Amino acid sequence: MQIPLVLFSLSIATVFGSMLPGSPLGQTALLLGLVSASAAFLLLVLAALKPEAPRRRGHVVIDGSNVMHWRDNKPDLDSVKQVVGALQREGLTPVVWFDANAGYLTKGQYLGPKPLARHIGVPERAIFVAPKGTPADPLILNSAKTLRARVVTNDKFRDWSGEFPFLSDSGFLIPGRFVENSVRLRLL
Repeated sequence: MQIPLVLFSLSIATVFGSMLPGSPLGQTALLLGLVSASAAFLLLVLAALKPEAPRRRGHVVIDGSNVMHWRDNKPDLDSVKQVVGALQREGLTPVVWFDANAGYLTKGQYLGPKPLARHIGVPERAIFVAPKGTPADPLILNSAKTLRARVVTNDKFRDWSGEFPFLSDSGFLIPGRFVENSVRLRLL
C-alpha cells in the first residue's frame, strides 16, 4: 500500500508542477503525471479492496524447555518470549510448558508460572511448569490434545508416539529456529 501511495503523491506533484506558470516541465510531463497518477490511484483502490489474509485462530502449545535452547543451544527465556510474540502476531494464543528445572537453567533458581509469565510477557494462566520429577512431554501432548492445538518444538516426542498417535499427523509439530536473532517457524 505504501508504494502506490508514494507513486500517487509523486505523480500529483508532477501534474501540479507542470501547471505552474514558468515551469520547466512541459505538456509531456503533465500527460505522464496524469497517466501515472491514474495508474497509482487504481493500485491504491485495488490494495484497499484486497481482502486481508485470514489470521490463524486458536491455541498453540509451546515446549518452553525445548524452545529456550533454540538460540546458540543455551537456555534463554528471551527465545521463548520471541516465539510467543511471533505466534501472537499470527493471531494464535500460546500456552507454554516448562520442565521443573527451567528456572535453574536460566536463572539459577526454581521459577514457577508467575515469574516465568512476567519474564515472557504473558498472563500467568498461560504458563505451566511440570512437577519436579515429572517429564513435561506427556503434559505438553495432553494439553495439545485437550486444546486441539499444535505444538511448537524441535522435539519429535518419539518415546510418546504409542500413547499419542496424533504425533504423526502432518503439521502437528511446528519446528523452528533462530536466524540472526529472528525466529523462524514452519507454521504451514
